[in-house]
Amino acid sequence: MAKLEIILGSVRPGRIGLPIAQWMEQEARTHGGFSEVELVDLAEVNLPFFDEPHHPRQRKYVHEHTRRWSAKVDEADAFIMVTPEYNYGVSAVLKNALDFLSEEWNYKAVGFVSYGGVSAGTRAVQMTKQIVTTLRMVPVLDAVSVPWAMEMIEDGRFVANDVATGAAKAMLDELLKTDGHLSGLRQKKN
Repeated sequence: MAKLEIILGSVRPGRIGLPIAQWMEQEARTHGGFSEVELVDLAEVNLPFFDEPHHPRQRKYVHEHTRRWSAKVDEADAFIMVTPEYNYGVSAVLKNALDFLSEEWNYKAVGFVSYGGVSAGTRAVQMTKQIVTTLRMVPVLDAVSVPWAMEMIEDGRFVANDVATGAAKAMLDELLKTDGHLSGLRQKKN
């Protein structure tokens, strides 16, 4: 079975992404298709702005924070990126985390949970899909898009409706199927 990492792509103080990511983590655990589920908070990872002198494809990392990030991404088989939308696009912290590495992302499935106002973060997801496919990741079609997400936070917790819960299950099912096809490609590249 596969390891799923849920990456929280916001570090903003007071962010609503954390309760949404925690909800997604619980949904993934309840789903039961993955052997391990881990929430990876980019606020805790605390990467500086990309500071490696060599191209990530070379994997000649000079900084310990990059080696730790590389190991964290390497150990995952699939990802869910929980992302806000900033100015019609991906958050700088998520883009930076993606740019730090190259091969560690290759041939891994990725799903998206986006949130925001009326657009529910969908424009950020569209932009991020262009980035992840360049990293040889395979985004699944099913996603969770949460419009007016602030209205679904109660006492610091995300209270999902049936639409969000159903979308989460569909996305997890697709991640599992897609990972089943990609795992052989990851083994061949080694």
